[in-house]
Amino acid sequence: MTDQTPDSLIPYDEIVQEALRAVVGRVLGQVADTGGNLPGSHHFYITFKTAAPGVDIPQHLHARFPDEMTIVLQNKFWDLTVGHDSFSVGLSFNQMPAKLTIPFSAITAFVDPAVDFGLQFQANTPDLDPEPHEDAENDSPADAPVVSEDGSNVVTVDFGRKK
Repeated sequence: MTDQTPDSLIPYDEIVQEALRAVVGRVLGQVADTGGNLPGSHHFYITFKTAAPGVDIPQHLHARFPDEMTIVLQNKFWDLTVGHDSFSVGLSFNQMPAKLTIPFSAITAFVDPAVDFGLQFQANTPDLDPEPHEDAENDSPADAPVVSEDGSNVVTVDFGRKK
């Protein structure tokens, strides 16, 4: 018997990312269904990879934000349309109207600061080269995963508010 956890043949990380992206789609869909009216003080910060496949933004915005961009849906946005894989919205940048189409797979963060809610994602962009980075120095064989008393390797996700 071995102490190593076997590699999963089920892509749990991808499944969880897809499910959490569905949360973003559902929230935006509810706002679109009300004619773009945000309830109460809700507003959204949405960060996405501008070079991801399917992203459609004006060239001047892509030149200004070649890697990543954050948009705010709060007071002045229009034509919010939510599809199965993406959403589109009209926004103004320096008094210039623009339509943006953003696939959910390009989103890296979704935050609603009015209720202290946020999600972070790994960009689902296989065509993009990863950013260069230094090798991690904290990973070593001695850093084995934490295993519960029953021997399972379970991760608990707490979606509660910060205390």
